[in-house]
Amino acid sequence: MFYGREKELQDMDRRYGRGKFECLIVYGRRRVGKTALINEFCKDKPTVFFSALNAGSQENLSALSKAIYELNHPGTDQAPVFQSFDAAFTEITRIAETKRIVFEIDEYPYLANADRSISSRLQHMIDHIWKDSQLFLILCGSSMSFMENQVLGYESPLYGRRTGQYKIHAMTYKEMTAFNPNLSFEQQPLIYGITGGIPHYINKLDVYDDVDEALKNNFFNTSSYLFEEPENLLKQDLREPAIYNSIITAVASGASRSNEISTKVGMESAVCAKYLKVLLDLGILKKETPIAEKPGKKTIYTVADNYFRFWYRFIPQNTSAISAGRIGLIYDLVIRRYIPDYMGLIYEQMCRDYLMLYAVDLPIILSDVGQWWGTDTIAKKEVQIDIVGTPADGDEYIIGSCKYKNEPVGADELELIRHYADVFGKGKKYHFYIFSKSGFTAGLREAGYRGEVKLITLNDIYQ
Repeated sequence: MFYGREKELQDMDRRYGRGKFECLIVYGRRRVGKTALINEFCKDKPTVFFSALNAGSQENLSALSKAIYELNHPGTDQAPVFQSFDAAFTEITRIAETKRIVFEIDEYPYLANADRSISSRLQHMIDHIWKDSQLFLILCGSSMSFMENQVLGYESPLYGRRTGQYKIHAMTYKEMTAFNPNLSFEQQPLIYGITGGIPHYINKLDVYDDVDEALKNNFFNTSSYLFEEPENLLKQDLREPAIYNSIITAVASGASRSNEISTKVGMESAVCAKYLKVLLDLGILKKETPIAEKPGKKTIYTVADNYFRFWYRFIPQNTSAISAGRIGLIYDLVIRRYIPDYMGLIYEQMCRDYLMLYAVDLPIILSDVGQWWGTDTIAKKEVQIDIVGTPADGDEYIIGSCKYKNEPVGADELELIRHYADVFGKGKKYHFYIFSKSGFTAGLREAGYRGEVKLITLNDIYQ
């Protein structure tokens, strides 16, 4: 079953309906659902679907030849092999003369690495033959840096040849509820916090009616796909997986600045920075800077991928128990107790996404939503504001707090964020928002009735 991506599908169908040449670039991290999106788009259209191999040029030419042959001979085991890629592309041209077809190259970076001339060959075909045809060309890839630099980048032979591009992101907390519509709004955030909105991981978690049981069976289990996935991805994409594993572990355990990370993994800062950049390009880590400030000394590294964050938070320290088959008791007595703490940061991101993507009747037009941290010079301590919404125009801001706890939030939280707003900056107008998993006390609700603060429940962000 295919869920979501309506916007992308509608736009691709619109382009297809025009009957003109298209060259679409589709890219995004592994497992995010790029191929599923393309398959859904192509399901009722004549398609040459070629999935490039992490192999040599001749093996890829054979695979491409088979893909072309299968267009008119579906289910075949044998296919004649073209003499060259140019000959294969010429056959694509011949087919496109009589009907509109989709020519999709999946994992394009593999093909480009196997034959360094392939991008120039495609450039020649587009410029001199295909641009006036009805061919619908799709180049898809999981290597973010390759796709952005060597396909979309200025120095690429393909620069300027694309007619559109789609960077496929993980699903939002709200979009992914389509996978498990029977679950309550109390359970949905857990699935988002575990899978990060990656469709492949949502399917592998295989929640039926209980997230805890799904975790025991499909995550904290040595035979499960999700148990080994991070290590398999690092081995697949990186030459030194052990080093990257150490860096991710360091960040997941609290090291957030480059010097802290390099010290923890026992590596020179300059060398560590190169590994950090690779993890940033892969979307596993991200840099964060207090909103409304320029990158600088306050910039920190965090684990961007929720699946990696959850895995590194709970798997390494429990590997022995998992291998021994004793995780059931440990999960019930220990892990389950720490999940609400883990979910705190996840809930903050959900609330920021709610304001940016789904909220209606906001008091200001938002330019951006993020978090902010800095020094309270009066109290002489560091403070953090969960939500700061910056205006597209003017000097009004949203200041917010997010609480993923099992008790209602009280009026003291409103006083606290009022004080934090003064730390953020005096002389501005603020609109206060408080998000709570478990509701609010009578005193805080009274403040809400008076219009002093907007109170948002977990159910509200899913409506």
